[in-house]
Formats: sequence, structure tokens, C-alpha cells
Amino acid sequence: MTSGYVLILAVLLLGGVIATLGDRIGMRVGKARLTLFNLRPRQTATVVSVFTGSLISASTLGLLFAVSEQLRTGVFELQQIQDDLAQTRQELQDAEQERSTVEETLETSRQEQAEAQDQLQQINQSLQTAVQRQTETEAQLEGTRSRLTAVSQEAAQLQGEISQLQQERQALVQEQSRVQAQIEARDQEIARRDQEIAQRNQEIAQREREIAERNQQLEQLASEQTQLSTQISRLEQEAEGLRSGDVALGRNQSMLFPRIVQLNPSDLPQARQVVEALLQEANQVAIQRILPGTVNIDDQVIEFDPAEANQMVNQLAEGRPYILRVISNANYFVGESCVIQGLDPCISVTLDATLNQRLFEAGDILATVNVEDGQFTDRGLFERYVQLITTVRSRARQAGILAESFQVADDTPQTLGQFLEQVRDYGEPLEIRAVAATPILTSSSFRIDLEAVQRGRVLFSTRTSAIPSSPVAPSPLGPRRQE
Repeated sequence: MTSGYVLILAVLLLGGVIATLGDRIGMRVGKARLTLFNLRPRQTATVVSVFTGSLISASTLGLLFAVSEQLRTGVFELQQIQDDLAQTRQELQDAEQERSTVEETLETSRQEQAEAQDQLQQINQSLQTAVQRQTETEAQLEGTRSRLTAVSQEAAQLQGEISQLQQERQALVQEQSRVQAQIEARDQEIARRDQEIAQRNQEIAQREREIAERNQQLEQLASEQTQLSTQISRLEQEAEGLRSGDVALGRNQSMLFPRIVQLNPSDLPQARQVVEALLQEANQVAIQRILPGTVNIDDQVIEFDPAEANQMVNQLAEGRPYILRVISNANYFVGESCVIQGLDPCISVTLDATLNQRLFEAGDILATVNVEDGQFTDRGLFERYVQLITTVRSRARQAGILAESFQVADDTPQTLGQFLEQVRDYGEPLEIRAVAATPILTSSSFRIDLEAVQRGRVLFSTRTSAIPSSPVAPSPLGPRRQE
């Protein structure tokens, strides 16, 4: 610390002395009007002052460099020191990584050592058992000295057993190394089996999803079969009545042609007038069908729920387009006694107001069926087609479409026959989709197109006419039945 103060004091004194000398020399040079290098006296004095100041700086740095080794090192070797520091840090980082690797290797070695200790403990137990047997043998040998000959033979035998046990111990030590190698091989085998199990689990999950889809399709078909059976029974009863010519109004029959009505929002009076006019017209239709040829009958013969009428009025007052229908709830015959006798209203009807809205967009999938191996015959394809059409009908009813029928493609047997022929000639498992050809409204009839799809790619459809290349040679296809 004292040497530092002395150094600073020396630098200050030296700078002051040199500055004083420089100033004196500059003044004398200026007064003497001396010149150097053909300069003016004033410029010469300035040069002397500058030289004097440079001399101060040079003497100061020289003194510092002469006295302080650290300053010399910091000025002239700073870059080398920084490079050495960066290299040392990199080596430290590499050493840390190597230490981590060594620690991981050490942990693995410890685990292997623990397994080896377990094996060694088992071997020691076997050895202790052998030693115990040797002790027992020696005790027996000590107790049977009187039978020297027999004991000698038995001792030789026991000695052989001891040698054998020692050999077994050596074999067990060798077995330990072999078992360790087998453990490593089994670990690899277990990893491979785990991968196989994961793959099998994925396959099982895929099969379970396919089974669930098939079960869902079976449930849907069973439901449709039940509905169709009910409809067949009802239609048979109605057909019997039609053959006798006595049915005037059929069950679930619309008494009027469905009409679309859209009023101004919140216009309840006009909505009420529309509903009353609808009921009056339905009443007249019921009278004309039950009592054909009658005129000037103003009796109320239809029976309806006033709540349904109020609900229809409120719906029309929303200002949205509604489809209005009056539906017969049962079969009524010509000459119903309650109508002839003018009794209370006995023709039960239901008032239905369905919002006329867009239910499907063009291109929406309505139904699908899969065509698998063994179903590429004429009969198999036709059964797949019938199932597809049945599913489309069911989907349309569930969505609320009022149309009773729909059109497939351009409604020509040639287009349908060509499409089924393309499916048959393709010869590989695929999926047939029924898609909406145009937007479908509640009140409108609709048209569908058929598409053959494989792995998400559309192969061909009823909109196209080109027949794709097929892996199976084409063969003639007989006449097709149109649905």
C-alpha cells in the first residue's frame, strides 16, 4: 500500500517538474523568438509545449510500466489472458459433462453390482449348505470310527461329494457371469416384446372400434327392421281397408297438401286467421271424404288440441317460414256414424308446424356402406345398395325431411348400373357413400349422388363416367334392378 502512495506521489512530482520545465522552455523559446523547421516563433513555442506534454505522458507510462508488473501484463497480455480464460471455461464445461457421464456409468455399475451381490448371496447360501453337509459328514465320520473300513469308504465318497460341491461352486460362479449376460439379453427381449404388445394393443383397439361400429349398424338395422315391420302391418291393414273401398282418411295421412307460410314477425292476428282458415279447410276436406257428394254442411267434425293450435299461431308469429300440415290420427271410413248423426267432433287430427330450414348442404354424407371381399357379385352389390338406400331414408326421417321419396343421381337405370359395374370391376374393398347433390330443405324433395371411396379418396361417383383401372379383369354385368 505504501509503495503505491510513493508511486503516485512520484508520478505527480515528475509531471509537475516536467510541466514546469516545459513551460519555462516554451517561454524562453518564445522570448528568444527561436524557430525550428522554418516555423514561426509562436508555432515553435507550441511545438515545444506539445513535446513537453508528450514527454510527461511518456515518462508517466514508463514509470508505471517499470514499477507495476500487473499493469504491463494487463496492457500487453490482456487478449492472451482472455483467450486462456475462455479455453479454461470450455475445458471446465467438458469436464462437467464427462463427470455426469461417469456418474451415470457409475450408477449403472452399482446396479449391476447389486444384482451380482444377489447372485453371490445365493451362491454363498449354496456354499454354506455344502459346508454344513461337510460338517455333518465329519461328525458322522467321528462317530463311526469303530467301523473303520465302512467309514473309510464312506469318507472317500463324502470327499468326492465335497469335491463335486466345490466344482459346483465354481460352476455357480461361472453361471453368475452367464446369468448376467442372459439378463441383459432378456432385457432387450422384454423391450422388443413391449413394442409388440403396444402394436397388438393398437390393433385390438382398432378391431374393437370396428366391432362397435358394426354393432351400432346392427342396432340401427334392427330398429329399422322393427319400424318396417310395424309399417308393413299398418299398411296391410290399410290395404285391406282400401280393397274394400271404405277408408276415407288413413292414419298419419296429411289431409291437406303441405304449405309453406311466412308472416310478418309478431303479427298474431294474421297468424290466428291463417290457422283458422287451415282448420276450416281441413274440416271441409274431412266432410267431403267421409260423406262424398254432400254440400252445405257446416258442422265441426275434426277434433284437435287447442294447445297445438295456439302453438302453431305462436310459431307463425315468429316471422320464419313454417310448413303447415293437418294429419289424421287414425283410419276413418266413408259414412262414419258420428259425422252422419252430427255428434261431437270425432275426426282426431294433429296440427304440425315444421320450420322450413336447410338440413343438409351439398356434399354432406347421408349414409355409408362397406363393400368387402365376397360381396362383389350382382346380388351382393344390390344388397349393399338396398341397405344404403334404406339408411338414407331413415336418416332423412330422423332429420325431419317431409319428402316421401328422393332421386338417385339422374334417376336413370343406366347411371346406377354403370356405377355398380364400376364397383364390381374395381374388385377391392371400398366404401360407398350417399352424399347430398344439392342443399336439402325440410319441405323439398332431394337428390343424392353415390361415391366410391377408398382410404379417404373418391375413386369414382355417379357424377363421373370414367371407369378407373381395376386390378380384376372386367366382366359383363347383367341387368340391374333399380331401387
